[in-house]
Amino acid sequence: MGRIFETRKHVMFARWDRMAKQFARVSKEIAIAVRGGGADPGSNPALRRAVQNARAVNMPKDKVEAAIKRALGKDTANYQEVLYEGYAPHGVAVIVDAATDNPVRTVSNLRHIFSKYGGNLGTAGSVSFQFKAMGVFRLNPAGINAEDLELDMIDHGLDDMGESVGEKGEPQLVLRCAFGDFGVMQKALEDRGIAPVSAGREYVCLTPTELAEEQATEALTLIDKLEQDDDVQHVFHNLV
Repeated sequence: MGRIFETRKHVMFARWDRMAKQFARVSKEIAIAVRGGGADPGSNPALRRAVQNARAVNMPKDKVEAAIKRALGKDTANYQEVLYEGYAPHGVAVIVDAATDNPVRTVSNLRHIFSKYGGNLGTAGSVSFQFKAMGVFRLNPAGINAEDLELDMIDHGLDDMGESVGEKGEPQLVLRCAFGDFGVMQKALEDRGIAPVSAGREYVCLTPTELAEEQATEALTLIDKLEQDDDVQHVFHNLV
């Protein structure tokens, strides 16, 4: 009985840790959006996107409102969005998307993680040529005619559309466009009354790397450690 309780407790704490990380990530996204375009989601597309992403991770409405209010305060951290590039073990290319109020601290922490787990932090441009920055919209397919939507969105920058599953196994439609067309696509979806489950910039790999299980595990261990860092928003890689 004691062992079962400990297992359940471990699972519960892991879930809470993951939720806390998701909330912190979205709170930074909200702060950056508010600083850049104000606190009214109606006139700030970046904030609308951040609020949608907050809903996607089940962030309570009061916490979202508190994050917006906090972002208006004078003492709020001034986050910068910074990209870092490097390699995980066995040549796996990695892009780290960070939001930090102290780049010196962040680069030091990331360099330590890369080094400790068999990778190396590179310079700007060292791996980004292996990726394409894209705007990615994830939609709930319920009530959507995917064929009609695809034909319609081609005129608004749609590059690719496919199916996927969310973190809870729920079906999703995934729309991708060149990142320069992100605002056009967002407005086109809004004009049609479609609110994405989540939306944002993703780096899609152009040169996928396939490894044996043991080697892949080593690379994924480093990637997992990077994702746990407080300053890291997202980690993209070319491992398949």
